[in-house]
Amino acid sequence: MARSSQERSFLARVRNALPTLHPAERRLGEFVCDFPGELASYDAQELAKFASVSKATVSRFVRRLGYDSYEAARKHAREEQATGSRLFLPASALEPSERSLALNLDQGKVNLDRTFSAITQTQVDEVARAILAARKTWVIGFRASHPFADYLRWQLTQVVEQVVSLPGGGETLGEHLVSVRDNDCMVVFGLRRRVAITEQILAQARESGTRVLYITDEGLDPDPTVTWHFRCCTLAAGPLFNHTAVMALCHLLAMRTIELAGEASRGRLRRIEVLNDRLEEL
Repeated sequence: MARSSQERSFLARVRNALPTLHPAERRLGEFVCDFPGELASYDAQELAKFASVSKATVSRFVRRLGYDSYEAARKHAREEQATGSRLFLPASALEPSERSLALNLDQGKVNLDRTFSAITQTQVDEVARAILAARKTWVIGFRASHPFADYLRWQLTQVVEQVVSLPGGGETLGEHLVSVRDNDCMVVFGLRRRVAITEQILAQARESGTRVLYITDEGLDPDPTVTWHFRCCTLAAGPLFNHTAVMALCHLLAMRTIELAGEASRGRLRRIEVLNDRLEEL
């Protein structure tokens, strides 16, 4: 299979295909994302054994990625392996302890680079200014996204008074979404595994006319219906998603909001510190 200069990388193909794959193919895709060097190093039968799928699943998988054959996919993976990335080292090439540390650190760095190569300073500033200008900022996340929503809300309270994270314990979404206005700002985290209600929340935000920042993993295509869509790379060197880039993005958004708030933010921060000291003394 000929490869043009505009063709996506092997791993990009796999990540983009994951949401559309059948369960067995997705399991294989996630295995390949975790250990791409295995595909570059082994034949289809061996890969099927490692990923606990059938050889037929491997064949269907590579066709869904757009390759004519397993060998074509393997050739593409080998070309990326030749770049020297440790991600493409076969698992057997490293000692267990070295592999765990090296793969996790390298993957975190790769995720950061890929995530922030697609996010501009202008976009970050637009989001920060929207938060500062909003009547109220709503931060929403479910399942894996929930702790990031809570973290971002907590950080934003250093500079923004009207910021709420949802859902709260014992509360319904309707009790809050009824109050969303067109001069508000909403940050929605939609990391895997997304819940179906996320789409309904985005639809409600569109209906309300509020500006929306949608933060997802790389498995979701760019959403043109939201104001901003930041996609974080979450590829992992093991069974858990790597959320290094998500946390870095939260930190960047909070810091830039504080910076753009200027003296107002410094005054609020000083008052917070005074109260913290006073309460600690009590």
